[in-house]
Amino acid sequence: MSKYTIYPMRQPDDYAAVAPLLNLIWSEPTTAERLQRDEESIPPGKLHYNEDGELMGWDRPKWVAADEHGQVVGYAMAWRAPWTEPGALSHTLVVHPKHRGVGVGAALFDTLHQWANEVRASRLIDYMRETDERSLAFAERRGYVKERHTFESVLDLASFDGGSLHEAINQAEQTGIRFITLADEPGDASENKLYELYKITHPDIPGYSGSFPWFEEWKKWTITQSGVRPEWIHIAKDGDRYIGVVTLQQNEQTRAMYHEFTGVLSEYRGRRIALALKLLGIQTATACGVPYLRTHNDSMNAPMLRINRDLLGFRAEAGSYKMVCELK
Repeated sequence: MSKYTIYPMRQPDDYAAVAPLLNLIWSEPTTAERLQRDEESIPPGKLHYNEDGELMGWDRPKWVAADEHGQVVGYAMAWRAPWTEPGALSHTLVVHPKHRGVGVGAALFDTLHQWANEVRASRLIDYMRETDERSLAFAERRGYVKERHTFESVLDLASFDGGSLHEAINQAEQTGIRFITLADEPGDASENKLYELYKITHPDIPGYSGSFPWFEEWKKWTITQSGVRPEWIHIAKDGDRYIGVVTLQQNEQTRAMYHEFTGVLSEYRGRRIALALKLLGIQTATACGVPYLRTHNDSMNAPMLRINRDLLGFRAEAGSYKMVCELK
């Protein structure tokens, strides 16, 4: 390892080298500018402990590995948000393929693991591509186990038809449901109603853990985030009540959209409202000239998988495993 140096990431200098590394493992590409923009949206870390001594608060330490020429060849980040489950730390670790197998990843992991022990974290969480057998084996040798399986799906819009499925929109409207976008009803009152809808429906997602962000943080990372527009947030209403939502986010590089969230109140499920909202999202994406939609679903979310793959024709792609390591 004498050829490689591990050091805290220099911000913003190292973003240009880190973005290509993350693009090796992320489904949609990012940029140095996007990484810096997101980081600037987060206040300095502030960790603390609850009455049970469990890690709370937030932080995002980052490290890079550089070769003898100063070229960044590896990256690691540990992070938790204020709403992350007590004790948990999520992390990302990636090494350029040409530099794997020589100890770079192990050194980065040791650095990350040492910091996790110093702050008394009780578990580490990482998401790894199901096809990346080498990384999965790396994690399992260090005590990680597969906790959940997340499937990834893509819908090519050029070939999408939908046929009679579009009747779901009319059928819902005939029962009194109205469909709008957030652009149709801007303002604080609508944003607060949408926040409550998100807050109620999020815990229904299989595998969801932790608490829910407060309004200002939710707004920052949901409706005012880069790539999201009010006209791309489709809302189902019953009277003045918001009862369902679909949110789309566009990637500035690929121009594709990520189907970020679908939520319908439990008492309105089984009426094809989620399908109607998804179809409206597809119509929006098509009108914007989007090449494809991408989404993820937990393996236990059978109803949503059925809508996406069986009804709408999303193509199955390689998903990810949630890998968890319980710390002593």
